[in-house]
Amino acid sequence: MSSPSQNALYLALDQGGHGSRAIVFDARGKKRVESHCSVESRVEGERVELEAEALVASLIESAESACRQLGEARHQIEAVGLATQRSNIACWARDTGEPLSPIISWQDRRAPDKLKGLDHQTVHDATGLFPNPHYGASKMAWCLQHLESVQAAAEGGGLMLGPMASYLAARLTGAPALADPANASRTLLWNIHSRDWDAELCRHFSIERSWLPACTDSRAEFGQISILDLALPLRVVTGDLSAAAFARGRPDPDTAYVTVGTGGFVQRLTRQLVDGAERLLNGMVWADGEDTWYSLEGTVNGAGSALSWLAREQGVEEATITRQLATWCDDIEPESVFLNGVSGLGSPYWRGDFPSRFVDGGDLSERAVAVVESIVFLLVDNLRAMDEVMPPAQSLVIGGGLSQVDGFCQRLADLARVPVRRSGEREGTAKGLACLLAGQPEAWQSVDSTRFEPGQGEGIRRRYRRWREQMDRALAESA
Repeated sequence: MSSPSQNALYLALDQGGHGSRAIVFDARGKKRVESHCSVESRVEGERVELEAEALVASLIESAESACRQLGEARHQIEAVGLATQRSNIACWARDTGEPLSPIISWQDRRAPDKLKGLDHQTVHDATGLFPNPHYGASKMAWCLQHLESVQAAAEGGGLMLGPMASYLAARLTGAPALADPANASRTLLWNIHSRDWDAELCRHFSIERSWLPACTDSRAEFGQISILDLALPLRVVTGDLSAAAFARGRPDPDTAYVTVGTGGFVQRLTRQLVDGAERLLNGMVWADGEDTWYSLEGTVNGAGSALSWLAREQGVEEATITRQLATWCDDIEPESVFLNGVSGLGSPYWRGDFPSRFVDGGDLSERAVAVVESIVFLLVDNLRAMDEVMPPAQSLVIGGGLSQVDGFCQRLADLARVPVRRSGEREGTAKGLACLLAGQPEAWQSVDSTRFEPGQGEGIRRRYRRWREQMDRALAESA
């Protein structure tokens, strides 16, 4: 661990699904200024896209705004970091950086046919993942087949494709594209053992290695970003979930880190790959040449997106649900349970075509709480799968939008039977990114948490047993 200069500042760029955020932190983790620029996605059936140039512009706009707020103190910024949603992919021109495709979101599931013929165990052994259309490779293969601009660039020798983070970093700096471990590992093309592109998987998807960015560490010389009168080194690129694990400083291997945004994720961080995790994901969240952290991860595809699904199904504005959700969770113990296959049923089940449905009815409020409880149930199932291959977590740290609902956190504590600490960091990804930029200093400040102790939870455990019975029946019927 390093000791950064007392006056050093760090600019964290957090590109999320709904916008780009630029936050400047000092060397102890105190936020100095913040700026946000919204972006919109296009959703059509299984397709979820964002405009590439709009994302670049949003990052530049938010970074410039943050630096203006700093005034002369902007000259104290030592480095910039970039964190993005993993599994988002892009295609672009090698020489000009011109986008040749939209940014295709991790939520996009347009190309499951490209996964045919892959052996699940072989893929898991090589990449830590399972064949899944959420990951980038099938979407890159789709672009090669369907987009004339991509085909022409491939034929002319000027094609680049890969993680969105690689595109954004190259576009912001003008430097050759590089791929960091956290984002490369979510393409389904990156070998977790060699830390490089896997030749067999590239062949399966008809992707030439020369089209992919060179693989590097999480901390590297990614180039310089021009912001107002500054030329700042981009030194860290990683995934949003990977960065968030460092928001409170160096991770604790005895803690499970839960994030509930559009999707839900639970991860345990380890120094070595965990063997025997046949239903979970292995990944690398950080490597800098000296320090390496791996993750064992579970995925709930339908978290915030499941509430969006409910709003569409009920014909109401999503805000109608989100405004009342905290109150409903405090007041309602629903009779119904929700079998949550929104965006595909993730770990530890891996059923891409699992139909979402309620067992028993209920009004909007009861159904909203049943959706919330389904997310809790899936998170707990992932935690129990983790307990099969490593010592159980002693506590949970939770962040993301749904973590602000007390009833959600309490249900999770009651069912998991461990304390849940809601992070006081509202910008966990950005703060974790700044911690990594600063070298994970010992004196990193953390905002106090709200703690939820396990209670009796008889109601949630009864509904979980009922949900488990219904899930087992539905999984057997769809086998």
